[in-house]
Amino acid sequence: MELRKPLFIAALVLLGLCVLVEVGASILLPRPVASRADIEANLRSEGAQDDVSVDEVLAMQSENPPTPGLGIPYLALVDGLLLLTLGLMGASLLIPERVHGQVQGVVSLVGAIVALLSGIAMLVGAIGLLLLMVSLFTAVPFGTIAYLAIWGFFNRGGASATLGMLMAFKVAAGVCLVLAQPRFLQNKGLVLLFLTSLVAGALLSILHGWVPIILVSITDAVGAIIVAILGLVWAVVLFIGALVSILRVLKLKRTAA
Repeated sequence: MELRKPLFIAALVLLGLCVLVEVGASILLPRPVASRADIEANLRSEGAQDDVSVDEVLAMQSENPPTPGLGIPYLALVDGLLLLTLGLMGASLLIPERVHGQVQGVVSLVGAIVALLSGIAMLVGAIGLLLLMVSLFTAVPFGTIAYLAIWGFFNRGGASATLGMLMAFKVAAGVCLVLAQPRFLQNKGLVLLFLTSLVAGALLSILHGWVPIILVSITDAVGAIIVAILGLVWAVVLFIGALVSILRVLKLKRTAA
């Protein structure tokens, strides 16, 4: 069965949109500024209304504008590798097989190195932020005030809608790939990478929803750490595969010479 190119291109476009949305999540999903009523309600739910001043939280919040979470932007690390893998497969439609075999290993190696360096920096940043948030949250009252002002109120509704949209795009992309060429299901690496992307998004949804709103920023950072680790694992796999591909091409050249 020949590859149905329009469906394959549609899958690439859908995954490309996912990466764009994830990268732009910091702009699309600003964390809401909490009102006095929201702060009082959350302090009451946590039993901290006697230790933390609402006025101090509002003052701190005005000086430190709320920042977006890490979880959704970090998904771009995994989905970027998925898009790169499929893009290299798609390149074989335009580039002669001999040239594609030589270029694929180099492009994969460069992409893996970029992903490794980016993933390490992202992982360190997420761990540092998580430690900071936890230490502030547990340092009553002044640390808790700072935590509430900067990270205490997460845009859970916007994040949920975005994750739902991303999941729909990915499922649609998967359907397009299978319809374009059922043999894609025989590529275990591609299937596992695709499933990793879906599981990472589902995990973030769970972490955003199972804790009180005041703690979502912390669980979001935990999710970001897990996603970064998954991305690093796949970057290592891609790096090893690229090295094997390059060595194979060099061996063939020596044999031909």
